[in-house]
Amino acid sequence: MAVPEFLPVKPGKMIAVHVAFESRAAQRGRWPKAPSYFLKATSTLAGTGQVVQRPAGTELLAFEGEIALIIGTPARNVSLDEAWKHVAYVTASNDIGLYDYKVQDKGSNTRSKSRDGYTPIGPELIPAQDIDPKSLRLRTWVNGEIVQEGTSSDEDLIFPLAQFVADLSQHMTLEEGDIILTGTPAGSSVIEPGDVVEVEVDIPGGVTSGRLKTTVEEVAADFDAKLGSLPYVDDKQREDAYGDRESAGLEPLDNGGLDPQLKAALEQAPTAGLSAQLRNRGINQSVIEGVYPQTKGTKMVGVARTLRFVAGREDLFKSHGGGLNEQKKVFDTVKEGEVIVIEARGESGSGTLGDILALRAKVRGAAGVVTDGGVRDFEAVREIGLPVFTQGAHPCVLGRKHVPWDSDIAVSCGNATVLPGDIIVGDDDGVIVIPRALAKEVAEGALAKEHEDEWVATQVETGASLDGLFPPTGKNKEAYLAFRDGAANESKEGDQ
Repeated sequence: MAVPEFLPVKPGKMIAVHVAFESRAAQRGRWPKAPSYFLKATSTLAGTGQVVQRPAGTELLAFEGEIALIIGTPARNVSLDEAWKHVAYVTASNDIGLYDYKVQDKGSNTRSKSRDGYTPIGPELIPAQDIDPKSLRLRTWVNGEIVQEGTSSDEDLIFPLAQFVADLSQHMTLEEGDIILTGTPAGSSVIEPGDVVEVEVDIPGGVTSGRLKTTVEEVAADFDAKLGSLPYVDDKQREDAYGDRESAGLEPLDNGGLDPQLKAALEQAPTAGLSAQLRNRGINQSVIEGVYPQTKGTKMVGVARTLRFVAGREDLFKSHGGGLNEQKKVFDTVKEGEVIVIEARGESGSGTLGDILALRAKVRGAAGVVTDGGVRDFEAVREIGLPVFTQGAHPCVLGRKHVPWDSDIAVSCGNATVLPGDIIVGDDDGVIVIPRALAKEVAEGALAKEHEDEWVATQVETGASLDGLFPPTGKNKEAYLAFRDGAANESKEGDQ
C-alpha cells in the first residue's frame, strides 16, 4: 500500500492508544490510570476508497473509528500546555485489527494490527491550530448505519488529546509527519467481506475530514506454520472483537464465570470448614477480619472485583472524588456473580457505599459487597437485599475518611490479601478468600468434613464420649466409614 498522497510528509512512526474513551472503558469494565500505546507499521497506511483484506479462514476482523493527530513540528519533552502547538492536522482513521492474531501478539499487536492496509486515514486534513481540540466529533458507519459516536470533550475522553503528545514526547522525539491514533469509543465490532466502513471527524456545523471509506474483501490466506504462528480464536477473542459476549453470540457468563457445580458446593460449605481446609493447605491468612453480614443467615459466594480507597486528603478527594470516580466505576460495571471487595484500611469512620450504589450493584447482578469500612444508609441498603458484609453503620460520606483511588488490583481488606478473580465466601461467621486454583478441592474437603461432623454430632447426642470420636479414630473411624460408604451406596441405588 502506498502512503496516501494527501499526507504532508511520509510518517516515520505511527503510535496508537489502547483505551482513551470513557464509553470503551465502560464496555471493557476497566479504566486505564494512564495512557498506554502500541506501534503500527506505516506500511499499513491506506487512503479512502480502498479495500481491506481479511485472510480466508480468519473470522475476527474488527474496525475502530479514531481521531488521528499528525505532528507538524518536532516535540521532545513538551508540556501539556504546549503540546497541541506541535499538532499540524487532525483527520479520520480506522485502526483495523485481526483478532485472530491477538493472543499470539501478547499485547504488541504486531501481526493483528500491522497488516498492509490496516490503517486507512483521511480523506481531508483539518488544520489543528484552527480548532478547539475538545470540539471534535467522531462517527463511524457500517453499511450506512451509524455504529460509533464520540467527541473529544472531557466528558467523552479519559485523557485530553494533547496529553498523548506530551506523554509520548517524554520518551521519544515526535517528528514531523508522525501519526498518533487516539483510541476508539464503544461500538467497535467485527466486519465481514462486502461490508463498507466509513469514518468521519468533524466539528458539527464546521470543518470535516470527509468520510473515510473502506470495503472489506476476503483473500487467500498466506500463513505458513513453518515460519510462525497460525491464527487462533477462542471465546475471549470473540468477546473482545465484538465488544461484548451478547454481540458475539456467546452465552452470558453467570456467577462471574464460576462453575455452577463449584458455586453450589461452596454455598453448602460453611466458612469455618472452608477456612480449616485452607489451613490444612498452608494458607492461614484467609479470613477478612471484622466484617459480618448485615442480615443474619446471609450466604454469599462470588468472584472478587476489587476497589481500593486511600486515606482521606482534601486535595486528592477534590481531584479523584467527584464525577464518575473509581468507586462509581466499579459499582457501575460490576458483573453478574462478582463480589466487590473494598479496601478501606479498616477505617469505619465514614461510609464506603450507600443505598444508591448498593442498588446499582444489585441491578447488575453482583453477588455482594465486602468492605472493611462502614456503610451509609444502613437499613436502606439492607432492604435492597444485596449481601453486604461490613464493620457496621456510619452516617458520614466517603470524603470524610477516604479517597477512591484504584480498582482491579490486589487489595488488603480486613488484613486479608484479595486478588481479582479470587473466590469470596461469606456467612454468619464472616468472610474468607479462596485462591481460585484451590476452590474445588477446598469445597470438596469442607463438605466431606461437614458430613463427618454431622455423624459425630449424632453420636454425641446419644451419649458417646468425645474421646476418640472428635475426630473419629480407631473403631469410631471404622464406624463412620461404614456409615459413609453405606449412605453412598444407597444414593447410587436411588439414582438407578
